[in-house]
Amino acid sequence: MTLRQKEEIIKNEFQILKNWEEKYEYLIDLGKKLSTKSTKFRSEDKLIYGCQSKVWLKAKLNGPRIFFEADSDALLPRGMAALMIQVYSGLFPFEIIYSNANFIYEIGFQTFLSPIRANGMLLFLKKIKFYAIALNSKISVSLGRI
Repeated sequence: MTLRQKEEIIKNEFQILKNWEEKYEYLIDLGKKLSTKSTKFRSEDKLIYGCQSKVWLKAKLNGPRIFFEADSDALLPRGMAALMIQVYSGLFPFEIIYSNANFIYEIGFQTFLSPIRANGMLLFLKKIKFYAIALNSKISVSLGRI
């Protein structure tokens, strides 16, 4: 599935939700579905700094695609992380690097999340892009492009 297709699915799901309570509930449910094995990578190097809660993100290559795992010590940020993983995991690093992430604004996070939580979402996206850039370089080196 392409990045655009994943973003459209998320936007459509959020359009169905009638109010901010339903959106919070949806995010919390997503967080509950995150793998429980993710606590194995709770380390300082995977911690996203600047978030109100502790949030960890791990990235790995599987062939030319990047896959993410995440965890948080709080329910809502865990759900926000699950949403971002749903969108970005399984993509080619260059797709992430050049994405504009407009779907975050189109689903209205800035209107129903507190400014601190919305900022946390942007920090999470920044870390995803950081991993994509680093792993894209690794792919280029392994293919002899650099």
